[in-house]
Amino acid sequence: MDHPPVVVHLGTTARCCWSTTKAGAAILIEGDWRMPLRCVFQHPRKSTMLGIEHAPPRRINLDDVTNGVTVLKAYPHIAWPESWPWKDDLISDNAVHPVARESVYRSLHRVVSKAIVINGEGKVLMGRVARGHFVGHWTLPGGYLDHDEHPRAGCIREAFEEFGLNIDLDTNAPVVTQRVFDGRGLSFLSFTYTSTETEDQDIKVEPSEIAEGAWFAPEEAYAQAVSYFDKTALKAYVER
Repeated sequence: MDHPPVVVHLGTTARCCWSTTKAGAAILIEGDWRMPLRCVFQHPRKSTMLGIEHAPPRRINLDDVTNGVTVLKAYPHIAWPESWPWKDDLISDNAVHPVARESVYRSLHRVVSKAIVINGEGKVLMGRVARGHFVGHWTLPGGYLDHDEHPRAGCIREAFEEFGLNIDLDTNAPVVTQRVFDGRGLSFLSFTYTSTETEDQDIKVEPSEIAEGAWFAPEEAYAQAVSYFDKTALKAYVER
């Protein structure tokens, strides 16, 4: 199937604009998947033909999956494009071209939850990571949320799974941080909470995840941290 060499991922936070491979500048109507065609993002010229004004586009790096197709992402100057399909309905639909599905998939937030765990001496718990992106470095307890899990519950679970600690959280609001870390365009959203004082519990690390755990003075924990999310949260903790 022919695919335009350049397409624009034109969408709001919830809906996207599409063309079909044979229908030119047509906008796909939500729920109308009966046609045996592949639905693709539009070529930028087609957006102009439709009279859709949008913010300046930025290139999304999908080179690992697009086979040379350039994907641009732009936000339309439309308050609510009611006729456009929902993004959530398109990711797994066979009528949608894989390039478009991958671009929509990468636009969804990855959510993590972490905890600044404090002991009776005011020190901060960190673990030296045994696997994954930060292997060998010190990080705060935490990880990805389970489906239908609140961030508060997520960091409490992670503290127990990684360190064997039962923690309670204080009443302060979490430090919420968002960032895209690489050219793939994946957006990570982090919630970092602070515990009440954790006493009379021994650290029992899960060795497949954490090589060792240790307590650091808050300033030292900040100096040890390499994660952007950890540094942001620890800086806020030290300065509060």
